[in-house]
Amino acid sequence: MDAIRLLGIRDTPLSVDEVLAAVGDHAAGGTTIFVGTVREQDHGKPVSRLSYSAHPSAEEVLRQVAEKVATDFPVTALAAVHRVGDLELGDTAVIVAVACPHREEAFGASRRLIDDVKSQVPIWKHQVFADGSAEWVGACE
Repeated sequence: MDAIRLLGIRDTPLSVDEVLAAVGDHAAGGTTIFVGTVREQDHGKPVSRLSYSAHPSAEEVLRQVAEKVATDFPVTALAAVHRVGDLELGDTAVIVAVACPHREEAFGASRRLIDDVKSQVPIWKHQVFADGSAEWVGACE
């Protein structure tokens, strides 16, 4: 689909500028971007570190999710990238961006895109807490 401009699962730092540039489109009246970062707490417990792992099919599933959003909304441009590997507090873990003719459509498409990435793309998060406990969180919950 021509609207899908950038997709990827990467083990290198993500760039908001790259994603925003990918969705630049003169037909769009609204562009939304969501940046997910590693937070210092989860479930009320301090997080000391985390890592993301992806199934070999993750990029193909990411493409299917993106294609569905681009079909269901009047998307002129779409981008989604997710990081894997070891991340530190404050690091960017995921970026999605959507451009549409109007802002309401852009917000709706962006919300669907990030929600579907989290619920459908096989990426798992391993969190280690300051107390030494750990948990695996599956994107496919």
